[in-house]
Amino acid sequence: MVLLIPERLNRRGRLEHPEPGAPKRPTIVALLLACAVLLVLDQTGPALTPVRRLLGEVYGPLESATSTVARPVTSVPEWFHTQGALRERIGGLESDNAALRQRVASAGFDRNKLAEYEGLTAAAQDIGYAVVPARVVAYGASQSFSRTVTIDAGSTAGIEPDMTVLNASGLVGRVLRVTRSTATVLLIADADSVVGGRVGDSMEVGFVHGAGVLGGSGRLDLELLDQSVVPAKGDTVVTWGSSKGAPYVAGVPIGVVDSVYSSVRDSTQHARITPMVDFTSLDVVGVAVPSGTKSDRAVIDADGELK
Repeated sequence: MVLLIPERLNRRGRLEHPEPGAPKRPTIVALLLACAVLLVLDQTGPALTPVRRLLGEVYGPLESATSTVARPVTSVPEWFHTQGALRERIGGLESDNAALRQRVASAGFDRNKLAEYEGLTAAAQDIGYAVVPARVVAYGASQSFSRTVTIDAGSTAGIEPDMTVLNASGLVGRVLRVTRSTATVLLIADADSVVGGRVGDSMEVGFVHGAGVLGGSGRLDLELLDQSVVPAKGDTVVTWGSSKGAPYVAGVPIGVVDSVYSSVRDSTQHARITPMVDFTSLDVVGVAVPSGTKSDRAVIDADGELK
């Protein structure tokens, strides 16, 4: 059924035509009727279910394919954001790993340093002297003595020539000369070094000579005063001690008897000594000083306390 709406007459009795481009009344009425029909059908619900299902089956794959094609384009901004976040995260992890590697690499050094300081504390208690801690900063190949080291403590730390130098393992040497901030130490491994020593439980006295060798094959030579005494392998040799503790205080371990032999030249008994100290890896050492010595650094006193 089509509804016809007559055109209106103007005031002069002439037909009034619609303006060009304006929608015609029949078209408007048809659209209104279509809307009404759709509203009625939508209220019925089940009546449109097959139609909706058919439209879903037809347009669903088309929508999926369109989404798949468009996804690379639409996801570009998100991709850039994700990549930037990943790069930032990776950079942070690499920084953390570098810090961890550094800590792991220095962990052994820190443990050894702590062990050296703890050993100096025990040594100070054993010998009954205060100890000024110092670090070896140079080996003296270019100095006047062939087997010397330089430490980073001098006269301002209370150090003077002819003072005993030791570490956590045993006797290192004696102070030769001093500046305000450094000191030169003659190692007992030097060929010109002579240290008075006592052997094991017998307490027999002898003189320990350096052989000039610092490495693992380096040995010291012990010449006993009493030729009737034969030290046993494994006996410990400690310092005999000097007047007022200079240049060597008493009771500092020097080494262990490795073997005994007789000198054909002078018919004397000698013993080869393996030193307690590894002279090629010296780091933290201590200089034995009298109690009450003024120092510009912390001192481990004879009771093992840091002052």
